[in-house]
Amino acid sequence: MGAPGGTAWKVYREPAVLRMLVLGFAAGLPLLLVYGTLSFRLREAGIGRPTIGFMSWVALAYPFKWIWAPLVDRLRVPLLGVRLGRRRSWLLLAQVGVMGGLLLMAGVDPQRDLPLLGFFALLTAVAGATQDIVLDAYRIESAALDRQAAMAAAYQTGYRVGMIWAGAGALWIASRAAGGVDSYDAQAWSVSYALMALSMLVGVIAVVTAPEPAPSPVALEPGQAAGAPARLLAPFADFFRRYGWYAVLILALVSSYRLANIVMGVMANPFYHDIGFTKEQVAAVSKIYGVVMALAGGFVGGALTLRVGIPRMMWAAALVSSASLLLYALLANRGPELWLLIVAVSTDNFAEGIAGTVFIAYLSGLTNRAYSATQYALLSSVTLLVPKLLAGFSGVAVDAVGYAAFFCGCAASGSIALVLVWLVQRYAPAARSVS
Repeated sequence: MGAPGGTAWKVYREPAVLRMLVLGFAAGLPLLLVYGTLSFRLREAGIGRPTIGFMSWVALAYPFKWIWAPLVDRLRVPLLGVRLGRRRSWLLLAQVGVMGGLLLMAGVDPQRDLPLLGFFALLTAVAGATQDIVLDAYRIESAALDRQAAMAAAYQTGYRVGMIWAGAGALWIASRAAGGVDSYDAQAWSVSYALMALSMLVGVIAVVTAPEPAPSPVALEPGQAAGAPARLLAPFADFFRRYGWYAVLILALVSSYRLANIVMGVMANPFYHDIGFTKEQVAAVSKIYGVVMALAGGFVGGALTLRVGIPRMMWAAALVSSASLLLYALLANRGPELWLLIVAVSTDNFAEGIAGTVFIAYLSGLTNRAYSATQYALLSSVTLLVPKLLAGFSGVAVDAVGYAAFFCGCAASGSIALVLVWLVQRYAPAARSVS
């Protein structure tokens, strides 16, 4: 039974929920800077679409984060771990890594040394993925199960704002630093990426001032995990032991739920550039309408999930999120019409805010709190692996069929998630129901 409407909205005033807004911002910042924004930077520098698509594979650090998640889940950072605790020390270390990686990316011109820029982007992605591992565990361990939807909504909203700042904000800064000239300027992009690195200080302050959640009952003391592979594998074994064959359906759903939007995301910024929009136009639309609609979608998604439950919202969110991509296909056929860009970006951000919130709540409910970091990392990694692998070929696809057909294909791929949502809910064991 869902919570009454008034109670559902009051949860957003709780300190733990408000804190997730800031930490979500820090988590969302690095992703676009090694993915979507980087693709705009590369396209403006004259890099071909197939190369841009393949460069997006640096973001595969996110779906492969489950490999080192058990270490993050069990080991403490020397010195910092004693002072800040296991979760916060790893968060601080990861955030410093993101800042350093972005500063290194700021100093490289892709026209002169594209491989070096790719290497620094990979380092940034690894640090960002590590931050995600710890922050997901921190979020799950900092609130009761009935607050996870609200925590997810706040986290997702902050994450989306961070992505918008790393997208629209970075484009706007690059345009201003270039004096408003809409052509490639290596120095302007250096300024933009350096300021993005400084923006991570918001997350650093939040980590230093936040409380450390209570340790899980199976937390190990420093050094105890060394030489104990069975304990590192325990989170994976626990997941499959709890869900049995049903875990296959769960993982199939998880791997396809965000497929449409992730694959489309690599080519979004090259599309804006190629169709004729300026950096300032893209930045303005994303910064104004994107922020407002992302905030609205995230909070509406959290409140509705708390009120009507996860199963119904999984259906609605998957449908609306994939269908919103058809507006980009329309834009591709109509040309650079600013009003249509506003509608497309607004609808996409609102739908993504809802879908992201309900999906995070769903994943959070699947984890065992004793292994929250590792199991959530496994699930979120599966979410990204197949879509990001396919996204690497997005530039090849656009060159072959054009932008309009590409966006239509991405929208159609959302039907896979709808079928799997039905299967997961149809065959859910009574004790494992996501309702």
